[in-house]
Amino acid sequence: MRIYLDNCCFNRPYDDQTQAKIHIETQAKLEIQDCIREGRLDLVSSYILEAENAANPFESKRQDIQAFLDAYTKIFVSNKQDARVKDLAADIIATGLRLMDACHIACADIAECDVFLSTDKRILKYQSTNMKILNPARFLIEEDF
Repeated sequence: MRIYLDNCCFNRPYDDQTQAKIHIETQAKLEIQDCIREGRLDLVSSYILEAENAANPFESKRQDIQAFLDAYTKIFVSNKQDARVKDLAADIIATGLRLMDACHIACADIAECDVFLSTDKRILKYQSTNMKILNPARFLIEEDF
């Protein structure tokens, strides 16, 4: 199963863990990372994800996320696909999503992902015909992999 985690998913463990929802999403995201490490899920990444992570002002967070991407990405959507990403993203933006969010979804679509994970409420409302868009906790409950 091909899976794409957006930047907010990767950063969830660094958020305020005293909030129950954030703590649950964090635990789910960490479990999903374990499944990726074990080879039960194929991680898809992109130049968009790397660029967004590179803008993270917290060096240790940025390095930890990039190290995971470097070690476990099975499929990478490179900037050679930029024209396709922009075309798909334009259609997604028309539904009300922001540019970076639309670009992440477009990259996942190009890579033929089965699932796109996010903790962003706006993204979770978007309906794709090509893949499921789920919160990490819901993914663990609903999917059998």
